[in-house]
Amino acid sequence: MVSFLLNKYKKTDVKESIKTISHVDKNIDNVTKEIKVYNEQDHLNNVSPEIVELYEKFKNAIQNLDNIEIKPKKKYIAFVYGHNVIDILPQKKALKMWINMSKGELDDSKKLTRDVSSTGHWGNGDYEIQTNNDDDLEYILSLVKQSIKKNKK
Repeated sequence: MVSFLLNKYKKTDVKESIKTISHVDKNIDNVTKEIKVYNEQDHLNNVSPEIVELYEKFKNAIQNLDNIEIKPKKKYIAFVYGHNVIDILPQKKALKMWINMSKGELDDSKKLTRDVSSTGHWGNGDYEIQTNNDDDLEYILSLVKQSIKKNKK
């Protein structure tokens, strides 16, 4: 013998969707209009062709290290592997980069990085590098590898 038990569920109160609310609230409407999604091109629009080429070279080299995801932000382009590994800001005549490691953790034998642990800066980490050429690309990649090792999930 097979028996069935049926329970009747009461509907919950109907709630307004965010679209309905936004039509009522002008503040939400204004905030929605101000939200901007950034892309790499936003950062490359005002830089020289040489710096765009340099950025592409660094970008490709960093992505070849591991499964690095690129997430453009308002103030920089983040290269993420679990956490931000390196952040790059293309400037008119140089690339400014921040290695995401705390002061004292990075092995920088060439002393290419600058300690920004006590100064304001946009990227993550306490180490900053500024370059306008690829002369130290391999060495900078070795620093990025240290950051990947530390920041992977």
